[in-house]
Amino acid sequence: MKRIQLLVIAILVAQGSFSQEESAFDTGEWFKFRMSYSGWMKAGNATLLIKDDIINEKPVYHVVGKGWTTGAIKWFFKVKDRYESYFDKQTGLPYKFIRDINEGGHTKKLEINFDQVYHKAYINDKKHKKNFIVETKPNVQDMVSAYYYLRNEIVVDSLKPGDEIETDMFFDKENFGFKLKYLGEEIIRTKFGKVKTLKFRPYVMAGRVFKEEESLTLWVSNDKNRIPLRIKADLAIGSLRADLEAFKGLKHSFKIVVE
Repeated sequence: MKRIQLLVIAILVAQGSFSQEESAFDTGEWFKFRMSYSGWMKAGNATLLIKDDIINEKPVYHVVGKGWTTGAIKWFFKVKDRYESYFDKQTGLPYKFIRDINEGGHTKKLEINFDQVYHKAYINDKKHKKNFIVETKPNVQDMVSAYYYLRNEIVVDSLKPGDEIETDMFFDKENFGFKLKYLGEEIIRTKFGKVKTLKFRPYVMAGRVFKEEESLTLWVSNDKNRIPLRIKADLAIGSLRADLEAFKGLKHSFKIVVE
């Protein structure tokens, strides 16, 4: 269902606004999320994996994000999405982005190559066998690279509740601004135990899917990893939630609140 894809996108981009001097991640980091609809029905899973690769003789991080429906939902609306981003290990800027999705029979297969010097996106629409060139903003991010870039670039210590964070992103064939608001600190209960978190609210477009502009809420670990632990979305009908279910390859220790 379309709502599942939107929450997968939220996982990939909305959780990432939290940084420090030392890198928050490294090759081998892997996350798995469980998605549920209206608090009880399992709707799907999503994963994120960091690998090493080479683009134009430059060492890059190659992140693969996947999302798919499970359980009863997949029998009437099957989703199988794959997102890939290749971004510079030093600057965090993306060189290549791939979106390959199948959502209830609706398919899309795009490959985008970014020229970060001349600010252009070269788009190969493989499904329709068409090519486009679109001007981009300086230092533009794709929806996957933005998560990792912001983990390392935004200083949480300087944030106050109510502060807003903005960045320029490129998705499919369009530029758009991404913005989220810092809400403060909160301790939440997870399957791993109680965890200190930083709470954020991404701005989304109100209308057919989301109830209002501030319908998304997300929580990330308040440690050096800044890992996404939970996302909640209030929809026009019902709600959708994603919880971190498993992880491995963290660069830093994962802290649990001991009572």
